[in-house]
Amino acid sequence: MADAATESDLKQTPLHDLHVELGARMVPFSGYSMPVQYKAGIMAEHLHTRASAGLFDVSHMGQAVLIGPDHETTARALEALTPSNFVELGLGRQRYTVLLNDDGGIIDDLMVTRPLSPAEDGKLMLVVNAARKDVDYAHFRAKLPDNVKLQVVEDRALIAVQGPEAVAAVAAHAPQAADLAFMSAAPMEFDGIDCHIARAGYTGEDGVEMSVPAGAAEAIARALLADDRVEAIGLGARDSLRLEAGLCLYGHDIDETTSPVEGAITFCMQKRRREEGGFPGADRIQSELKDGPSRVRVGLKLDGKAPAREGAEIALPDGDVIGTLTSGGFAPTVGGPIAMGYVPAAYAAQGTSLELIVRNRRLPATVADMPFVPNRYYRKPKT
Repeated sequence: MADAATESDLKQTPLHDLHVELGARMVPFSGYSMPVQYKAGIMAEHLHTRASAGLFDVSHMGQAVLIGPDHETTARALEALTPSNFVELGLGRQRYTVLLNDDGGIIDDLMVTRPLSPAEDGKLMLVVNAARKDVDYAHFRAKLPDNVKLQVVEDRALIAVQGPEAVAAVAAHAPQAADLAFMSAAPMEFDGIDCHIARAGYTGEDGVEMSVPAGAAEAIARALLADDRVEAIGLGARDSLRLEAGLCLYGHDIDETTSPVEGAITFCMQKRRREEGGFPGADRIQSELKDGPSRVRVGLKLDGKAPAREGAEIALPDGDVIGTLTSGGFAPTVGGPIAMGYVPAAYAAQGTSLELIVRNRRLPATVADMPFVPNRYYRKPKT
């Protein structure tokens, strides 16, 4: 999870001093000094998030706003760059999407939220990956029409709280959080501090992501960590949690060569967009939707206890190499090693026997359905 960089080159999030105080092991990640784990270790942090609530500092992510004269204008400008339906996105609703290049490859994956208030008509709020901020912002500025502008938000932090007790812990300070539906968002106060909270996350668990004033981030984090249900969680457990949830990590599982169909994330493409096209790389993507892609991202469960990591080759049993792993490691909730990677579509069926080549050893593996652990996203009870 660490990048090569010197300490002096790294940026710090508003929670940096708190991480150090809590005994975090700090590593370079996407140009920032970030906590990879705390004293309890990755395994304990992972299991605590699944059982209760974990607090993640994701302030390295990019926050920005698209601003146009009205919702339809801004939505259509974003639709020209992505394959998702934003014209029909409701007030206070959030959507996962991908920014596409002309070949249908993924420049980045991002979250888009339409503000709840009609007074903010014409705005769409963005959260982009830390390592792609500069690329994304340059792409938007080059491609947006003159009447839609990108405004980068520099004075806010981003805190995620994930796990079955996450929303209850947040609602003790921001009661409205308990009323949010999955993939919805609203402005609210956390102990009197103005925040914007979305019910979403990157672990497969229920939880929220909170955009908060940078200067108030530490006070908010300390208030949450004072709750016995909440523990600070680092990048190591964040990675194992999202892997169990079958979620992509940009630059690993998806990149500028990968289409949404190959990446098995076609849920980001609503019916109107699939049929109408009108987005970059539409010819390729619509062809893959119709005829199937030549390769596809699959989940893999290893038969033994030894993990296989990113870059390991995927092979037919006692046969040729057919693909490469993009993510892999030990899955604490599963109790064994899991992985994701790309294989030809002919070998993507659940139950297909394959082998992963690790240090010249062939480890038996089986194509598995994803997510590896059932998602527990919140669904409002039917009335």
